Amino acid sequence: MPSLNGLRAFEAAGRHGSFKAAAEELNVTQTAVSHMVRLLEKHLGFALFRRHANRLELTDQGRAFQPGLTEAFDAIARLSEQVGSMQAGPVLTVGVAPTLALHWLIPRLTSFNRNHPNIEVRVATGGAMLPLRDDWTCTVRRGAGSWPGYIAEELFPSTLVPVCTPAIAASLLHPRDLHTATLIVVSHLREQWTWWFEAAGLSAPIQPANEVSFESSVMAIQAVLDGVGVAVAQLPYVSDALAAGRLVTPFPIVDQKYEGWYLAYRPIREKDPALLAFRNWLHGEAESQRQIHKRLGLTRPRARSVIPKPPPTTVVTPLKNRKK
Repeated sequence: MPSLNGLRAFEAAGRHGSFKAAAEELNVTQTAVSHMVRLLEKHLGFALFRRHANRLELTDQGRAFQPGLTEAFDAIARLSEQVGSMQAGPVLTVGVAPTLALHWLIPRLTSFNRNHPNIEVRVATGGAMLPLRDDWTCTVRRGAGSWPGYIAEELFPSTLVPVCTPAIAASLLHPRDLHTATLIVVSHLREQWTWWFEAAGLSAPIQPANEVSFESSVMAIQAVLDGVGVAVAQLPYVSDALAAGRLVTPFPIVDQKYEGWYLAYRPIREKDPALLAFRNWLHGEAESQRQIHKRLGLTRPRARSVIPKPPPTTVVTPLKNRKK
C-alpha cells in the first residue's frame, strides 16, 4: 500500500495545484511535499503531475486518482469527529479570524447556544491568510468565494468604513481634515486606507499629522475604541460599537471590493445536523448585518476598476428555495 503521507501530500497538491499551498496546509516544507509525491509516483509506477515552471498539471492518472482521495480523507475526518463526539453530543468547530470572532461572532453566539444547547461550539483561529483545515466543521472568512473542494455561501459584502470616537469626529468635517488626525493602520493592510481615499474622491493619499501602526486588526480596533485615532475597518468589526454610539463614521463613505464574507464547508458535511443548525442561524444574523449597512446610510462610491470576481466553486441554492 502507498505511504499515507505520500497520498496526503498528493491529494493536497492536486487540490491546490501547488506544492507550496499543499505545504502550508500540511504544515511541512514545500520540498517535503515534492519529495513525498515523487516517492508515491515511484511506488505507483506512473507520474501524477506534469511539472511546469509556475504550476502543476495533473496527468490523466492523477485526475482519476485525486478526487477519490479527497473523498476518502474527508470520510476519515468525518468519522474521527463522529467517534470523538459520541459521548459529548454534536460538536461544531468554526474556523474564523480573531477580529471577526471577537467583535461579531462571539457576541452573537448567546442566541445560538440558547436555541441549541446540545451543540458544543468550538471557535478556532482561521483568518483569510491561514489555510482551511479538514477538522473544522466550517469556516467564516473573507474572500472571493472560491475555495477548491468547498461549498461557499455569501453572508454579506466586504465593506470598509472609517470610524473613530465621537470626540474625534467633531473636528472632522471633510475627508481632507484627516491631515490633522492620527490615522490607525494595520501593517499588512496598509492599502485599505489608499482604497478608501480613492473611494472618497481624493486624488492623493492624505498625509496625516500622525500614524500608529498595529500588527493585527484586533489591536487596531481596540485602539480606535480607546480614542487613539481614526481607522478604516471592516463593517462587521465595528457594527456593534456603531450601534452603541461608542464609535461613529465621520464620513458616510464606504469602499466595497469584489470580496465578501462567506460561510464555507466541505460537501461531505452538508447534512451535518450541527452545521445545518449553525448555517440557518448564521444566515439570519447575516441578514441583520446587511440591514445595519442600510440603517447607517453609508454611501458607496462610483464603481472603480477592480479584479473581476472569479466564479464560485459551487453554486449554492438560496435557503428559501431549498427543499426541506
